[in-house]
Amino acid sequence: MEKRLLNSPQQSEENVSLLAEQVLNQALMEYRKEKLREKIDEALTSRNKEEFIRLTDELKKIS
Repeated sequence: MEKRLLNSPQQSEENVSLLAEQVLNQALMEYRKEKLREKIDEALTSRNKEEFIRLTDELKKIS
């Protein structure tokens, strides 16, 4: 059985990789929310009620 030290190089690499993945996922989620907000604004400007409802529902699901 392989023993891992608490602060071994392998453990540190795994932690950095996990942290990088979390940061990337958060950035992608914020980007997606911002794009949805922009499309919601466009739907409001064009008075497209169906598109507005669809987009706001999508935003609610991911928020």
